[in-house]
Order: sequence, then structure tokens, then C-alpha cells
Amino acid sequence: MRVGHGSDTGDGMADPQSDDILIRHVAARDEQSFRVLMQRHMPRAIRLAQRIVNNAAEADDIGQEAFMRVWNHAADFDPERARFTTWLFRIVVNLSVDRARQPRLRPIEEAASVAAASPAPVDAMIVREQEMLLKDAVAALPERQRAAIAIFHVEGLSGREAANAMGLSEKAFESLLTRARQSLRQKFEQNELCGRRDV
Repeated sequence: MRVGHGSDTGDGMADPQSDDILIRHVAARDEQSFRVLMQRHMPRAIRLAQRIVNNAAEADDIGQEAFMRVWNHAADFDPERARFTTWLFRIVVNLSVDRARQPRLRPIEEAASVAAASPAPVDAMIVREQEMLLKDAVAALPERQRAAIAIFHVEGLSGREAANAMGLSEKAFESLLTRARQSLRQKFEQNELCGRRDV
């Protein structure tokens, strides 16, 4: 039998109220336990959603909707099959992929960015450019590949947990992650070639 999963409170001490215990209380309609789960995991849920949909406002909506599903379906959670965070991430991924596939207009704030007036050091400019290239490359991936990158590389789930969160076998998840990495590598190689031509 699985032992309840505690969570770190940030001061190095494990919280005595594990997620498994809290979700059982939520299934019994305990609002305080629900609030604790939200405070504990909402930031990660929103961060994961944002990496898939590339929109902060939509990511916030997805986080809220994900926790409404947690409230409504708490009784369906089975601690023998997955950790609470894995179950939550699966909800977030499904909502995010659905939302990312819907056509939407880009807000005007994203139409253009104004460069800073003061020149940045060359090293900082290079790092910023590389970060932008990576962000653009990830954003260009299909939704499920973005989710695989976010769950495995950013949120740090194990291969088994990430596969579970995405509703895939471990082998299928590994294949998805490999395709995502190959796509990113090709994108960077294309950018390097373009950069050489511009010189």
C-alpha cells in the first residue's frame, strides 16, 4: 500500500497533511483542505498551462478550471494509481491542449516589444536571444510535444509520472519526448544556418 505523499512547506519541513489526505477530505467536501491544495499546487498548474498555451491569462483560467475539476471529481482520485500532482497535471495538460487548439487572436500587447533604451552587455544579449529562440522553438511545437517538454524538463516529473500525467504508456511518452527534442534541435540548427547567411 502506498504511503501518503507529504509536501515541503518551503522551510525544509514536510507538511503533515499529505496531498492524499487532503484530497480525501476534499472528496468529503472539506473547503479548507481544498484551499490548502490550491495554495500548494496552483502556481505549478498555472506555470505548466502557460508553457503549453503561451498565454498568461488563459493559463490562469486553466488553473482555475483544473481545480474546479479537482473539487468536482475528488472522489475519483485513486492514490494507489498516481500521486495527486500527477493526476492534477493530467487535468491541466488535457485542458491546455484543448485550449491551445482553439483559434484565438493575439492580444495587442504581444504584437510588438519595445527594446530597452539602455544597451545591454553583449553576453546578456546573447543569453536573452538564446532564451527567446528556445521559447519560440518550444512554442512552435505541437501542443502535446510542448506538454511533454514542460512536464519532464521543467516540472521535473519522472518518465513514469510524466507518462501517467499525459495518459500514455512510458514507451509512448519517450517517443513523444524524443520527437519534441528532435524538433527543437532541428529548429536551432535552422536558426544557426540562417544566422550564418546573415553575416
